[in-house]
Amino acid sequence: MWNTTLFGIESYKMILWFLTYSILGWVVESIYMSICNRKLTNRGFAKGPICPIYGVGALTVFVILRPYSHSLLLLFLLGSVLATTLEYITAIIMNKMFGEIWWDYTDKPFNYKGILCLESSIAWGFYTVILFTFLHGFVDGLVNRIPFSVGKTVGTIILALVAVDYTIVMYKQKKESLFKCVLEIKENISFRIRR
Repeated sequence: MWNTTLFGIESYKMILWFLTYSILGWVVESIYMSICNRKLTNRGFAKGPICPIYGVGALTVFVILRPYSHSLLLLFLLGSVLATTLEYITAIIMNKMFGEIWWDYTDKPFNYKGILCLESSIAWGFYTVILFTFLHGFVDGLVNRIPFSVGKTVGTIILALVAVDYTIVMYKQKKESLFKCVLEIKENISFRIRR
């Protein structure tokens, strides 16, 4: 896993880039939402400080749009479309898996079902430009400073912790859904008996 290549890039780098972007995304979004909510807000799905959608998004955008890195305008336009598409696909998957979507743009102008909005799409374009002009160089430089054996060990530990964290949260959600379903059945049965 650590010594292969993906899209012409060492998997070691891809994994550590993914973890770095996922953690940075959690930090930025949690700070932003904590300010908006005026209280500490964990924007992750689970307990740990990680939002994998940011890792997936950053790597997808980086890998697909690398050939266009010479043009900031193309990066902006294609980044807006690609990231908005990823946001939409993520919303569909979340809705199917968990019965909810963790964001709501219904109060934003030019929104689509509260899942997408023009403001967010424009922001994704700017984020794409920032990714290519500054952020990826910073993340790659950070990863390059980590010795391979240390990165592999720490990366494996973080991935294992995330897997356990997500498994526990998903188990609890399934258990809560099952409990709600049982309660609804009991209420329906008792309602019919009383009639």
